[in-house]
Amino acid sequence: MSTPELSVVVPVYNEAGNVPEFLRRVVPVLEGCVDSYEIIFAADPSSDGTEDLIAEAAAANPSVKLLCLSRRFGQPAATLAGLEHSTGQAAVVIDVDLQDPPEVIPELVDRWREGFAVVYAQRRKRDGETLVKRVVASLGYRFMNRFSEVEIPRDTGDFRLVDRRVIDELKRFPEAHGFLRGLVALVGFEQDAVTYDRPARHAGKGNYNRFLGSLRIGFNGIVAFSSALLGLSAVLGFVAAFLSLATGLGYFIAKLLGAGFPVGNPTVVCIVLLLGGLQLICLGVVGLYIGRIYDEVKQRPRYIVDQSIGFDE
Repeated sequence: MSTPELSVVVPVYNEAGNVPEFLRRVVPVLEGCVDSYEIIFAADPSSDGTEDLIAEAAAANPSVKLLCLSRRFGQPAATLAGLEHSTGQAAVVIDVDLQDPPEVIPELVDRWREGFAVVYAQRRKRDGETLVKRVVASLGYRFMNRFSEVEIPRDTGDFRLVDRRVIDELKRFPEAHGFLRGLVALVGFEQDAVTYDRPARHAGKGNYNRFLGSLRIGFNGIVAFSSALLGLSAVLGFVAAFLSLATGLGYFIAKLLGAGFPVGNPTVVCIVLLLGGLQLICLGVVGLYIGRIYDEVKQRPRYIVDQSIGFDE
């Protein structure tokens, strides 16, 4: 089988309501912008028949392929599974819910043909997302870019095109927690942006990108590419020590001057709660990094494929 010019990697989980419409829109787009292609669905086990729909599409179109994971590993692992099984000269990562419009793919391909190894889709508008989620996303990118060792473009997700050179380099990273946006930025090469308006989901509710999921992915990126939280915990410790020392000195000076100083159970409780809370925060931050070390040392596979359809043996 000849190598396709473009691979399209689509992580899915309970997306039966979006798969048919996604294929209806993406196939004509691909046929109009590349000579050959493959569409790789990387599926966490679903309960709504998502895999059956994709298998039917694969039977009708040999360019459609399916990776069924053995359990739910999550979107980052599913995405990396699709990339690692892709064979195209370049690959596009895209969500199936049509918030990433397939019609943007030709622009990504054009920039790639101009020589860019990475072309990421940058959002101008984010329809269908709550104000809280937009604020969290904005603050998260600001924090990561302020303290991280790599700069991650703001208002971007996993929707991007990566050249085969980038995919080959990504395969060399054995990290247990694959934060694709950060890893692609870490790999480097020439990168460019294509802007687009992000619409609301075509059907159903999001499975991967809910508020808590976005928050978890954000923390994953911060811990993976920055040690700033450890420094912040040290600063909080110094602040707590300074406040305790200042309080003690103030009480001592007030006693020397004969001035009254309100000390009692409420004051003691507040001070103890403040110090205890800061200690727990710092301990939790250290625990995040220790947990990350623990995950990396185990060297477990990031995903396990249960079944594949459409791939060469």
